[in-house]
Amino acid sequence: MPEVSDTALTETGLPIDTPRGQVLLIACGALAREILDLKTANGWSHLDLTCLPAKYHLYPEKITESVREAVSKHRHAYDQIFVVYADCGTGGLLEAACKELGVEMVAGPHCYSFFEGNDRFAAQSETEFTTFYLTDFLVRQFEAFVIKPMGLDRHPELRDMYFGNYEKLVYQAQTEDPDLTAKAQACADLLGLAFERRFTGYGDLATTLAKL
Repeated sequence: MPEVSDTALTETGLPIDTPRGQVLLIACGALAREILDLKTANGWSHLDLTCLPAKYHLYPEKITESVREAVSKHRHAYDQIFVVYADCGTGGLLEAACKELGVEMVAGPHCYSFFEGNDRFAAQSETEFTTFYLTDFLVRQFEAFVIKPMGLDRHPELRDMYFGNYEKLVYQAQTEDPDLTAKAQACADLLGLAFERRFTGYGDLATTLAKL
């Protein structure tokens, strides 16, 4: 598959390259690189991937209907369709739609949870109410998903209003990348938060896809 930019994954998603598998993954663009890496590492040639624009996380009301449309568009061509979204702010609407459509989806409230491992995230969330999370993708796209939508590029004085009740930024690292770690540290500094890096790898995403 040709190299695709983070900007393209944010704005337009990822089309199916050459349909050849038996299972179609309909995923968030923010997960494209992780899924492609897992496919390559494990030889999962039976899995095809298409992604919706990652920016839908800024407008979660768009996710459910877009997943419905994607399932309808591709259902005839695959033995199975699997949705690689967690709830992602849809308030249970995505889960209800998937049940109605007869397709399965990744378990968990959001990608931070399944990267950490849903059980572990649930246990430690009791003491992490004041934590702001970033993944590899969100570190790379920090401007597009945090700075610009919140208007901090135009009004940096709003920082403390948005983040005054947070205490630390946790970077959930999917890969070992010193440059990304340095950028994540800079993100924490910009937001005035303590910094913690956790290497999560692919967490429950990997174990879930391995079962397909």
